[in-house]
Amino acid sequence: MTEADQDDRLDDPQPPAPRARRPLGRTGREVVETLLVALAIYVGVQLIAPPYAVEGASMDPNLHNGERLLVNRPVYLHFDLNRLLNLLPGDDRSGEWVVYPFHAPERGDIVVFHPPSTTGKPYIKRVIGLPGDRIAFEDGYVTVNGKRLVEPYLRGPITDCERGDHCRLTVPEGTVYVLGDNRDNSSDSRLFGPVAVDEIVGKAWFTNWPLDDFGFIPGAEYAGE
Repeated sequence: MTEADQDDRLDDPQPPAPRARRPLGRTGREVVETLLVALAIYVGVQLIAPPYAVEGASMDPNLHNGERLLVNRPVYLHFDLNRLLNLLPGDDRSGEWVVYPFHAPERGDIVVFHPPSTTGKPYIKRVIGLPGDRIAFEDGYVTVNGKRLVEPYLRGPITDCERGDHCRLTVPEGTVYVLGDNRDNSSDSRLFGPVAVDEIVGKAWFTNWPLDDFGFIPGAEYAGE
């Protein structure tokens, strides 16, 4: 064999090395890890800002049928501090001492809650009356503590309430009085009375669909408050 033949043989391309296969155990572990991360994200979203889809026209013109929201669940977190203190040795403390680390529901907030009905679906309404408020309806307007409530977010000023147990009342402690913005097409506290704060899922916080409405959901401000 000549030197030229030897050089040609040295230049011959070598076949590629076979690709090492990933062990099945490692692949399975990565799949499990991915699923656990996805589960943790899902649980976190449900605990902090669960999604909600508006159904119906009770909040027109401000929230529309099919609009998708994120609900701020922790914002109304509250607990009875006396109940916790009574776990310690010593004299038991009577009554409730309710503490809100962030804040209690405020007038004008739009909230998602479980209604006192058998529908099984949460409702979305606006907080109108707070604990201790005297709610009434006069000449097509809501009055709070004897003063007409000016509501610029309404399509029309007329708010009727047929004479009943929930048309003139003082809002009990631990509850709020809620109304839909579309007063002629809303089942709200005029029908079923004040809603317990414990039944509130959270505050409507952010619209993520449709894109035309994308952004934070404002509350409402009232003259004199």
